[in-house]
Amino acid sequence: MTIQNKALKTDVDRDLLRAGIRQGNIPTLLAVLYQMSGDARWLRPPYTPGRARGLDDNDDGGLPPEIQDEIRDAAQQAIFAWLDGAQLAIPAPDHQTLANMLSVSMHEPVPDSYGEVIASDLGLSEHRLSPQVTWPAGTRALVIGAGVSGICAGVNLQQMGVDFEIIEKNEDFGGTWWENRYPGAGVDTPNHIYSFSFAPNDWSRYFALQGELLTYFQSVADRFDLRQATRFETRVDEARWNDETRKWQVTMTGPDGTRTETCDILMSAVGVLNTPQIPDIPGAETFAGVATHTAQWPEDLDVTGKRVALVGNGASGMQVAPAIIDKVEKLTVFARSKQWAAPFPQFQKKVPDPVRYLLMTVPLYQQWYRIRQFWTFNDRIHESLQKDPTWPEPDKALNATNDRHRQIFTAYVKAELGDRQDLLQEMLPDFPPYGKRILLDNGWYRTLTKPNAELVPARLSRIEGSTLIAADGSTSEADVLVYATGFKAAEMQSSYEIIGQGGQHLKDAWETDNPSAYIGSMVPGFPNFFTILGPNVGLGHGGSMIKAIELQTSFILSIISRMFERNAQTVAVTAQAHESYNARIDEAHNKMVWTHQGTENWYRNSRGRVVAISPWRNDYFWSLTRDADPGAFTFET
Repeated sequence: MTIQNKALKTDVDRDLLRAGIRQGNIPTLLAVLYQMSGDARWLRPPYTPGRARGLDDNDDGGLPPEIQDEIRDAAQQAIFAWLDGAQLAIPAPDHQTLANMLSVSMHEPVPDSYGEVIASDLGLSEHRLSPQVTWPAGTRALVIGAGVSGICAGVNLQQMGVDFEIIEKNEDFGGTWWENRYPGAGVDTPNHIYSFSFAPNDWSRYFALQGELLTYFQSVADRFDLRQATRFETRVDEARWNDETRKWQVTMTGPDGTRTETCDILMSAVGVLNTPQIPDIPGAETFAGVATHTAQWPEDLDVTGKRVALVGNGASGMQVAPAIIDKVEKLTVFARSKQWAAPFPQFQKKVPDPVRYLLMTVPLYQQWYRIRQFWTFNDRIHESLQKDPTWPEPDKALNATNDRHRQIFTAYVKAELGDRQDLLQEMLPDFPPYGKRILLDNGWYRTLTKPNAELVPARLSRIEGSTLIAADGSTSEADVLVYATGFKAAEMQSSYEIIGQGGQHLKDAWETDNPSAYIGSMVPGFPNFFTILGPNVGLGHGGSMIKAIELQTSFILSIISRMFERNAQTVAVTAQAHESYNARIDEAHNKMVWTHQGTENWYRNSRGRVVAISPWRNDYFWSLTRDADPGAFTFET
């Protein structure tokens, strides 16, 4: 499901659209202009954009003003002609041309394999190759979780006419964005790609905050009428496979008590960042003030004039600190490790109203804008994350490109610290860039230079009332204690018991924190059970989780299609396919930055194995999830 190349062409405010074109993104307009006009000169000098710096959108393309004006004038003429009924001159460029268009737009090489992916994003071809099989009458599916993954599954199942129900422990849709309401909470991926391909949105910011994100996901659920198929405030206690009936028995507890329901297909959409990780700190129970995890932030918590201690400096910590620094009396940050953060030129930047109108009025513009962002935030850096065994300083970087990034980021940190270079030693990481998920700087470095901020480069080791004692022996006083300590990412599916064939518990099969699955979706011994955003599906090198969720949902439906195509009642992945795939996963990760000897991150489990994220480039994952290989499964009628 993708945006289509057509719009409601009546009642268009041409003055507002004209203003949007004058402010629009030049590299994106060039792609639109080429398809609308068919004139290949727009893909050649002097019109070809320069390369963007960092994560910037490169709106002017680095081109002289007179060339920009020529492009905008031609784009306006082409778009207005399209509004008046003109057809696209090149409605379906071939795959090589599409890859070249993106390469020109980005001013850097793009693999030819991306052409097919772009065609799918433009709605020119389908991602899923498996046949559209009608599910047998009476087949029932249960989806556990009503966050992003659950909504995606629900929309797909509804459009297939399947009998399904979503079970959600919270009061409403939203998952992560319903639970994480701490100050400054927002997305670190551009929300024009952090959105469903089948549900474009009129975003007010380039990087939305929690409230707008939650509103979006709830509106999508309502747009597709998922509320009537969802049971809220209901927690799943256990899912047990019945070998005799060959169905799942799901026990759940809600407002009306405990009940057990059966289903043929069970999809677990509880996500990875679901169970808060709260450190076991001696004396924590004696803390005299308010203590909370960022994912459990009380609605009535006011930190104004308070002494606040923040434990952790990952993504949530970096968002909380700048959001509250000007309100608190003092902010003490306990940071036992260091983080790389990239320049973030679009932090809190609003999308100009005319550009919003352009994005929503001309779907082809929005599609190409999204395609460029997918490349920038997804795969642009993938090659630089590979270890070069000949690199002379492996403790600092992986390869020449990675070392260049290190130099750029180091210069940026120094500049942000200004006259507080005394903080540099405590803030500059001693591991290669991207060894942890790269963070986007929303004022973090400048926050810690403020007079009411204190950085404690050590873990919080003990609490005695309102006194906090760090591992280095220093002490601090606090009225509010905030744990920005992330989630138990390696302990997936731990929020309820899952019992498969022969009474096998999934947590035992996964040894608690060592999860693995075939293409993140199926585990041997657990028939008709599918995990969405399961092991090794998330994107460590950046980009939109939603893209991965859509692709994986498509793959799961292709597995089920192959099952019903054979008139089978059950499908299970073979141990051989599972083991072979995960051996490839481990081999790929061992060549990448996340297994670097000097790196610790939440992607890895207690054994050092990467379990949370994918090593694959996105075009490869796209190809992996197009269809289910029947040879990887056993089917029973």
